Amino acid sequence: MMFLNDITIVITTFYSEKKVVECLKSVNDKCKVIVIENSGNKKLKEKLESHHKNLQCILLEENMGYSKSNNLGLKMVKTKYALVLNPDTTLEQDALEKLFEASNSLKDFAILGPYIQTEKEKKDLKSTLKPISVKSTKGFAMFLNMKKFYEIGFFDERFFLYFEDIDLCRRVIESNGKIFLLPNVKIDHKGAKSVDFFNERELEFNRNWHWMWSSFYYHKKYDGFVKSFIIFLPKLITTILKFLIFTIFRNEKKSKIYLFRFLGLFNSIMGKKSWYRPKV
Repeated sequence: MMFLNDITIVITTFYSEKKVVECLKSVNDKCKVIVIENSGNKKLKEKLESHHKNLQCILLEENMGYSKSNNLGLKMVKTKYALVLNPDTTLEQDALEKLFEASNSLKDFAILGPYIQTEKEKKDLKSTLKPISVKSTKGFAMFLNMKKFYEIGFFDERFFLYFEDIDLCRRVIESNGKIFLLPNVKIDHKGAKSVDFFNERELEFNRNWHWMWSSFYYHKKYDGFVKSFIIFLPKLITTILKFLIFTIFRNEKKSKIYLFRFLGLFNSIMGKKSWYRPKV
């Protein structure tokens, strides 16, 4: 278990107590863990730190978002590697060991990610267990070579939610870094269930706002404003039309969803920060 001395797990949470507790049950308690909790939940901090001797929980008084919170945790990492996890994940028993073994054989990597997530994907990978070189990996579980990221930089903090992982992978590739998927590493991800939320509608509005904001910002970052505006103009028009249609037919939920989509996209087009926060 000496390999655990070289790995720190970083988890960003926001009202995710049930999810992160389940996640940590799958983590060896000898592994260093940093949890960044965006709700200022003191009871959660006490609970996690009392049950996991190598865990440090940092409480934030405001919701700083996924990118900024992860960066805060990553800047505290003192090990060679960091595994950035979503709270709605669970590790297979030997996942950390396999990630570490791959890090020794792929010494020049920037990011390693799990590939096997579903039964279908298992069947698709019968032919190979070798690392697969790719241009991006999913953000729910990213094993980072810290040395590389001190050179490349961490997550773009202008992303509050969504596209931060795609952006990071793109910067890795553009700096000639290497990303590999590991078919023999299994990390289960429930998906879109990181929050133990009391208001599902508010959560959905939040997702739609930030998806549109981040989507336009990402394209503007790499393709410029004019090209991005041309690409997104049909989406802007469609969003307005659907908002009007659902408003006329008094479908309040869908009307609000498209209102939030419009507002997220409009704010991004206008160059405003990703300012919207879910109401709690």
